[in-house]
Amino acid sequence: MTETPARIALVGDRSPNVVSHTRIPLLLDALAARERLVLDAYWIPTEEAGEPGAVDGFDAVWVVPGSPYRSEAGAIAAIRTAREQGIPFLGTCAGFQHAVLEYARHVCGLTGVAHAENDPAAEDLIIEPLACSLVGHEAVVVVEPDSLAQSVIGSERTVERYFCAYGPSRHLDTLTAHGLRFSGRDEDGQVRIAELPGHPFFLASLFQPELSGDGSRPHPIVKAWARAAVEHAAASSRTTA
Repeated sequence: MTETPARIALVGDRSPNVVSHTRIPLLLDALAARERLVLDAYWIPTEEAGEPGAVDGFDAVWVVPGSPYRSEAGAIAAIRTAREQGIPFLGTCAGFQHAVLEYARHVCGLTGVAHAENDPAAEDLIIEPLACSLVGHEAVVVVEPDSLAQSVIGSERTVERYFCAYGPSRHLDTLTAHGLRFSGRDEDGQVRIAELPGHPFFLASLFQPELSGDGSRPHPIVKAWARAAVEHAAASSRTTA
């Protein structure tokens, strides 16, 4: 892989108190050193992510953990831009939740769905408190064969780390009917990974691959997203040359 710098948008409200936010810079260094995947990262607060064109022109978008976001609308706007413009997208933990929320509202037409963390009194909660909180837990994820997730992870069974108390519940059949694929579930059948077939790279996980190991060896999901970003940058360079 050539060292084509890729501009990536890290969408979230950066804080030293969020473990994943402190881990991501280590992962970017490891990706450059170990994989020759050179990423030029820009942190974009959720309030700014909602401004027109906020993530236009980036080679990849990662909506990172750290909810409740200061701007739900900003996070959703960034996800929508990545989805509609074919920008490689990764969403982890809250990023996964908001990817489901964005798809439900803007593709499925479920305009009234809400996230319980942001709007607990809403009548139609698509993201609800998990029956058993996953905060600080590791758990098995069963990955569907012939999926993007399986091709990236390289296995149909993996153990992953969580820091999450909310997950998708209602309208899963409607989301699936409109093209979103739930390609990973826990051993009880609860959704843990979502992807969008036909998109250059669109993957979201309720678990946090950025917390895998000590940060020196990026998780396969993070590596695959970074590779997609570099490929996007290279393709853009060829187009404008």
